Amino acid sequence: MIKRISIEDEQTAAQVLAVQLPAYRVEAALIQFEDIPPLKDKVLSLQQCGETFHGYYDGEHLAGAVSFKREGGTIDIHRMIVHPEYFRQGIAQALLQHVERLHPDAHTFIVATGARNDPAKRLYEKNGYELVREQEAAPGLTLAFFQKNKGAS
Repeated sequence: MIKRISIEDEQTAAQVLAVQLPAYRVEAALIQFEDIPPLKDKVLSLQQCGETFHGYYDGEHLAGAVSFKREGGTIDIHRMIVHPEYFRQGIAQALLQHVERLHPDAHTFIVATGARNDPAKRLYEKNGYELVREQEAAPGLTLAFFQKNKGAS
């Protein structure tokens, strides 16, 4: 089940962090860059991030989450996280589709991932996102920026 979660709640933010840290450790290994910002998050920084979070629950257990910000008709996906114990079960796919269904009037969806994160890149490409650019964010870290345009309603 996917539902909105209140990241401002300390316990909820701690649950998200318990999914985020192992998920981003896997990404850090894939992209061969250990200093990615999500690995530096703490409960308080999540609580103050200003993003909207939705979680994928396996019973009462948070298995994955997505966060985003909306500005006008653009949805900027900030985090797509799945606990490694739940990899390859379609959770990221379900979360991505959920965000798109939440915003049928949005005309643009954007997301960035590590350029060497092939599983994430495949997810976005499979869902109609196009690679718009790659950019070095820090020495040794290149990001891939994806965008999906939908007809404006």
